[in-house]
This record gives sequence, structure tokens and C-alpha cells, in this order.
Amino acid sequence: MKIILFSRPQTCRTVEEPERLFDAIERHGFDYAINAEFAEAVERLTGRHIPQDKIYGERTGRQPSESVMVCYGGDGTLLEGIHRLDGETIPVTGINSGHLGFLALAPKEDTDDIFRQIGEGRLVTERRPMLEVSGIPECGVPYALNEVAVQRLGATMVSIEAQVDGQTVATYNGSGLIISTPTGSTAYSLSAGGPILAPACNCLVLTPLAPHNLTMRPLVIPDSCEILLKINPRHRAVTVSLDNRTYETDRPAEIAVRRSERSIFLAVPHNISFYDTLRNKMMWGVDIRK
Repeated sequence: MKIILFSRPQTCRTVEEPERLFDAIERHGFDYAINAEFAEAVERLTGRHIPQDKIYGERTGRQPSESVMVCYGGDGTLLEGIHRLDGETIPVTGINSGHLGFLALAPKEDTDDIFRQIGEGRLVTERRPMLEVSGIPECGVPYALNEVAVQRLGATMVSIEAQVDGQTVATYNGSGLIISTPTGSTAYSLSAGGPILAPACNCLVLTPLAPHNLTMRPLVIPDSCEILLKINPRHRAVTVSLDNRTYETDRPAEIAVRRSERSIFLAVPHNISFYDTLRNKMMWGVDIRK
């Protein structure tokens, strides 16, 4: 079994954090690979020497079939980590170094238990669909797990005509539009007033950002649909974001968004469910009168 470690260099602030990860790897007898930025931080903090053949760069490359990517950080770290896989069907799990996340579920205090579950094959693997985008020439990796968002820059509204399977839905005038997967429904879309979707739902959400027409509401559509966005920046630049990667344009553009053939396999600790996370994160059932 091989562990593909991924983290951002600023995530670990104390020597105990990387030591906890490497102690668990060694205790359970795993091979490992680690991204270059994190390897440099680990060496600086702990004095460990990371062999060059254990380090990967912008892509993990081919890895053994019995591998698991472990992302240490938060949900943003996990999103960045999965794009390093570049389509490899390796399960991904997250250890949260801060607050409870919807993707990086396990608290850092449970690090050893997560590695034990990996070794025993007890992690539950969930298939999560991704979005694929065309029409952005400079986009090297046209995939998103959470959402595709078109947003204005500056104070001028952006105008976005949305079509679903060739039928015009609406022209959204406002701050922008989010197209979210069920996985991303608890991310940016939620903060903009979108609905929460269970991960197994076969649908997408169109969530307007500060629409000029107050009757605009989020729209749930089947994920078999193809969405065409005709973007009019109205003389000011706009951004198109795929998860945490952003591209800018100041020209009218058309982008197509569809469910990708590519999926991510999220490996979830056996004792943590989506509903547990939702209830704890949203503090549902907490009596605030006390």
C-alpha cells in the first residue's frame, strides 16, 4: 500500500503535525510519495531527509493501484490535491488541520486511526462526479469537483445568458452565476443561497450571485444536461473559476459545462457520514436558547 501525501507548505506550523503523519506512515508500514512543496516544508520543520524518488511535482504520475491520496489541510487543500492526480483513479481522503470540513472530514487528532483504516481497507469510497468545461483556451485542466463560477470584477454587472440543452433558461444580470455539483453544493453555492444536495443526487445547481432581478432563484437540473453560458462582460473583466483555479477575460465568451467522464473517489472514514458532517457543521439541533 502506498500513501500519496499532499499538503500546502503553509499548512503545518509545528513540528508535531508532519511528525504525526510520518510516524503513522512508518508504524503501518506504508510506502509514500509527497509533493515537492510539502516535502520542503517537512524537511525544514523536522530535519527529515525526503529522498528524491519519493517526491512528485505538478502531477503525481502513475502510481500503484493500491494507493490512497491523503490530503492534509482543509477542503481547499483536497481540491488542489485531486487535480494533481490528473485523472488517476486513486481514492482521496482528507485530514483536516483546522475546522471541520465537508471534504476533509477527519480531524488531525485521528491521523493514526485514518491510516489504520486505510491499511485495513475500512474506508468507504464514494464516487463523486466532476464538471468538464470547454471554451477557455488557456485552461490546462478543464475539470472541477465543486463548481464553475463566472463572476464580475469591479462594480459593473456581468450579463450571462444560460442555456440548458439548447433551451434558454434566463439571462442573469448581476454579480455572476455558479454551476455546482452535489459535492460543491455545500461550498460557494451554499453561501450564495443555493440548496444543499446529498452527494448521491444526479443533478447540478445553477445559483445566481446577487441577481439584479430579485425573482431569480437557484435552479436544480439533471446532470445529464449540457449548459452553455454566453458571457457579456459589459466593458469590464470577468473571472471564470474552476474550483480554486481562476481565469480572466474582458471579451464576450461562450463556455460549455457538462458532467465529465472523469470522477473522483472520495475515501470517507467509516464512522463519519455526510449527514453527521452536515449536522455538526451547520449546528443543526443545537439549542441556542441555553
